[in-house]
Amino acid sequence: MSEQPREPARPDADACAKKIDEAFATYNFHFRTVTQRAAGRFRNRDWVGSQQDAVQRIELYDRAVNRLVALLRAELGDSARDRSLWTATRDSYANRIRNYLDRDFHETFFNSVTRKIFGTIGVDPAIEFTVARPLPHKQPSHSRIVHRHSYRGSVWRLLEDGLNSYDFGLPWKNFGGAVDLASAAVEASVADRGGRYSLKRLEFLRPVFYRDYRAFLIGRLVGDDYVAPIVLAIRHGDEGLEIDGVISTTDDLSILLGFARSYLHVDLDPVRDAVLFLKSLLPRKPLSELYTSLGRAKQGKTERYRTLTRHLETTGDQFIDAAFDKGMVMIVFTPSRHPVVLKVIRDRFSSSKTVARRDVEDRYRLVFKHDRAGRLVDAQEFRELKFPRSCFSDEVLAELTGEASQTVRLDGDEVVLGHVYMERELTPLNQFLRNAPAEQRRLAVLDYGQAIRDLAASNIFPGDLLLKNFGVTRHCRVIFYDYDELCLVTDCNFRELPAAQTMEEEMGTSDWYYVAENDVFPEQFLTFLGLDDELAALFRSTHGELLTASFWRNLKSRIEQGEIFEVLPYRRVRQAADGLGAAGQ
Repeated sequence: MSEQPREPARPDADACAKKIDEAFATYNFHFRTVTQRAAGRFRNRDWVGSQQDAVQRIELYDRAVNRLVALLRAELGDSARDRSLWTATRDSYANRIRNYLDRDFHETFFNSVTRKIFGTIGVDPAIEFTVARPLPHKQPSHSRIVHRHSYRGSVWRLLEDGLNSYDFGLPWKNFGGAVDLASAAVEASVADRGGRYSLKRLEFLRPVFYRDYRAFLIGRLVGDDYVAPIVLAIRHGDEGLEIDGVISTTDDLSILLGFARSYLHVDLDPVRDAVLFLKSLLPRKPLSELYTSLGRAKQGKTERYRTLTRHLETTGDQFIDAAFDKGMVMIVFTPSRHPVVLKVIRDRFSSSKTVARRDVEDRYRLVFKHDRAGRLVDAQEFRELKFPRSCFSDEVLAELTGEASQTVRLDGDEVVLGHVYMERELTPLNQFLRNAPAEQRRLAVLDYGQAIRDLAASNIFPGDLLLKNFGVTRHCRVIFYDYDELCLVTDCNFRELPAAQTMEEEMGTSDWYYVAENDVFPEQFLTFLGLDDELAALFRSTHGELLTASFWRNLKSRIEQGEIFEVLPYRRVRQAADGLGAAGQ
């Protein structure tokens, strides 16, 4: 009797789960390796290397997913899209990671792999992890994540103990002076909360947080009936370490961890315990933003999406038009009672726009990897999201299907957004200036000018300086969020406006001089902003040099020569009026 042909062996779900677990472990190892380099970059004042690490770390996740997907497709062959295999693999994977403290990260990685293999639209509960576990209400009782220092009658000694808990491998310029600054800030903080007698202890997170040119010790003061933040910003100067800033309010800590800042580099294992610590200080800060600020951008995206869908499901809220002024490139909409906006690229742009869809996408990718200097919204990119049709107002749905049909499509009773950006909702600056009290309007215009300066210092020129392209946060900071004309300062040609040679040229309706695509005429900035006379005069008196081509050419030259400018998320203590107790910008 001839031997019957054997059926091909079925791929083993346990083996697939093991490969995914190992791939995430490899990714996480490389993530932590890059993160751990931050201490050496700070010690050696290697700021260029620090910026290169920031970009490299961002790129690790997609590379890890793509590498694993290619491997699985090659090994599984026709079984790569076998849904029953992936359901079994998910269950096996869940069993492997059940005791991991940061297992949410592992689940997100698994979902990234399946979505890539299947091209998933919306969510596929059969092969994805879809249930979000809330953080525990209480922090773990162990002290592995924190240094604890009991108050024994001297704030100075308390801060001395705190600083001595860290070894940077560098000398202090003036250790006693550093303790003086830190203890004075603590004295002021506890005085506002009942005085020293109520202070019980100081707790610092053990890992040091790094971003660009500073190291941060993030901690809290614990009293009888309060918990308050205390953050020490440490600078490595020519003569050694020094305290450069002290943050002692929740608003200022929120700015340090804000959605307009580049991600921090801090080696955490697990991440969850540090997030719990930070959440105790910033209860209003969305979990998605905390994860993102720590460099875990994919987990931040997952949390933001789940929070949004949970809001829509439980409230019956609808997406409504979010544009105070209609954009020529993006359709912008928002849930009426949830602080995020979604942006979809239009099929066709206004004739006044010279950019194409690919240009817009490239600029959003540039912002994702660039130093955002506290002035650029972190716009998270999503693909193939699906929402019930009932979640859209008639007006928004008509605009999406009519003007973004290349991206948006209907699937029965559901709407599929093929490509969308999601970001924190801000009040448009032009709207803010129409409605705010006079003093807030003046402060906003001053910070608008400072925002342009900060962006320029990070080699970013907004391109379109119209007020509608900037937003105001709840901390009254001005942030830029319209990227379709954004470019590098070093790519611009800043020119003086040529003087008219004849009466016909001066009175004509069109330019009499040649204007190249990258030409910028700073003298014209104020002309198009629509500021009233008082605010325009205020801008000119404070930020008048921004209206000169010479300022921009000088800045461009300094950037091209390799000069690095610091844009800090706090006021430096030696610049504060009283020399102590710095507040966030």
